[in-house]
Amino acid sequence: MTDFLVRRFVKDYENTQDVGVRTRYGELSGMVGICCNLLLFVVKMATGLMANSISVMADAFNNLSDAASSIVSIVGVKMAEKPADEEHPFGHGRIEYIAAFIVAFLVIQVGFSLFKTSIGKIREPEAMTFHWISVGILFLSVGVKLWLGMFNRRLGKRIDSKVMMATAADSLGDVAATSATILSILVYGFLNLNVDGIVGLAVSVVVMIAGINIAKDTLAPLIGEAIDPEVYRQITEFVESYDGILGSHDLIVHNYGPGRSMASIHAEVPNNVDVEISHEIIDQIERDAARKLNIFLVIHLDPVEMNNEKMESYRQSAKEALAEVDSRLSLHDFRMVDGMEHVNLIFDLVVPADYTPQMKSKVKEQVETEIRRRVPTAACVITVENSYCGKGAE
Repeated sequence: MTDFLVRRFVKDYENTQDVGVRTRYGELSGMVGICCNLLLFVVKMATGLMANSISVMADAFNNLSDAASSIVSIVGVKMAEKPADEEHPFGHGRIEYIAAFIVAFLVIQVGFSLFKTSIGKIREPEAMTFHWISVGILFLSVGVKLWLGMFNRRLGKRIDSKVMMATAADSLGDVAATSATILSILVYGFLNLNVDGIVGLAVSVVVMIAGINIAKDTLAPLIGEAIDPEVYRQITEFVESYDGILGSHDLIVHNYGPGRSMASIHAEVPNNVDVEISHEIIDQIERDAARKLNIFLVIHLDPVEMNNEKMESYRQSAKEALAEVDSRLSLHDFRMVDGMEHVNLIFDLVVPADYTPQMKSKVKEQVETEIRRRVPTAACVITVENSYCGKGAE
């Protein structure tokens, strides 16, 4: 079904890096969500009124909020499609995250409203009416929501959309909530025990948690988050695959919306190669990154001394010292200033993002000690800096 809908309604659906194609995916997700959730709202509301069940009606209003969320999502992806202009040179892609945050707020608000209503039902329980048709309808709802969750997950993975992945998580949360509602009806039908208010309370908590999780997922790229390890590896391996590039470091990626990224990286080149040749290679990599990775990449050229065996020996000793202290440590911009009685080893030490200032100070001392154990005449000049990459690629 998912592939049929994509082929039917998304023109050029395989070109997922294109902004217009991403927008059509978003519109398809939103329209399917609106249709499914409005249908579920009508059916559940009728069922809840028939059974006099607050948990069923709570679940119905949760579906109504999901339909409203889909409308906001469609508006958001349409506004995010706007091209760059004089005031927004990197486009309007982050509007999609803002729209998702509004969706999260709506979900939390609905959950809180249901929470208050459920508290009232616990204090003053009302008689319920058991109908097998109610149970059957709710089971059908579980099936629809399960499919909707998988639908959004597949689309989200296809275009790498956090918003769709969050919507998928919300749908799967609804599956759990509706399942709890079914449980309350069955308990009443077989045991004549009214746990409607308690289950409604549980449903409201699930709804609010789903809203909070969506907010967290969408606020992260707005605030600025660490580079995804897979993106880190993709960009560094791409840059280092070119002849004339010895290595890379200091990769920073700025997210301006799904499929809109700007990055900067330092590329190491041999110092015995003409700078114009190295610059031409750098220019080629930047052009290829825009075309193949859809990333606006800015590369800083770092010359590396190639014909100094003594310095290379010291560099290797420093790397061994880092591995001894913490395998996640790395270094770059290694230089040597040789003296009569000692040698200055100057380099930048990259530590994982979770290192505290106290840990940085301690690891600097440990690295210096390990280097001097290998090179007794060494005097280290170390600049400690954090990695911009998330966990998994240090």
